Amino acid sequence: MAEREAAPRTLAAPCAFAEEVRKSRFLAHAAPVDDPAAALAFVERVADRTATHNCWAYRIDAQYRFSDDGEPGGTAGRPILQAVEGQGLDRVVVVVTRWFGGIKLGAGGLARAYGGCAAECLRRAPKRSLVALARYAVACPFAELALLKSRLRELDAHIETETFGAAGAELVLALPARHAEALQRLLAGLLRGRAAPLRLDAAAD
Repeated sequence: MAEREAAPRTLAAPCAFAEEVRKSRFLAHAAPVDDPAAALAFVERVADRTATHNCWAYRIDAQYRFSDDGEPGGTAGRPILQAVEGQGLDRVVVVVTRWFGGIKLGAGGLARAYGGCAAECLRRAPKRSLVALARYAVACPFAELALLKSRLRELDAHIETETFGAAGAELVLALPARHAEALQRLLAGLLRGRAAPLRLDAAAD
């Protein structure tokens, strides 16, 4: 049997890590983000404008970006990005701030310092799995409501909202996208075609 591919992970909370390398002080800040605007806002928030450099990188799905902020090309931003990718993380931004201590580290030393500080920060951070969600609106008569709710637990579905009318309940559900077809089969059997679930988010390509 083929092994199941591990689900991508992100950070469960922001984190920070500091270390000194040959008298230069490095401080890494990392956080989970949902889009590039949030990543850049985090960079702006944690960057210390009195420091020598604020280098950063983010990875959000297929999008990525990095900055050496004045360090020699390829010695800071890319090693930070590689630290993110090396730990299988997504939807993450990392900023590594450096205060120069008077000793030049050379290209290789800079890459090891920036990448290593970022990697250690990420290694220490709490993680969580990234699960693609699908959202549906479902109309369910009262007679089938209890059974539907009990079966939803098998699909790891979460009821976001529940409103009641004369004929039954209107539910908005969120569940892992991999269970979307199972939900549709469940509702087809339970409701016998009386109502079809309405997909509220755009289906993945």
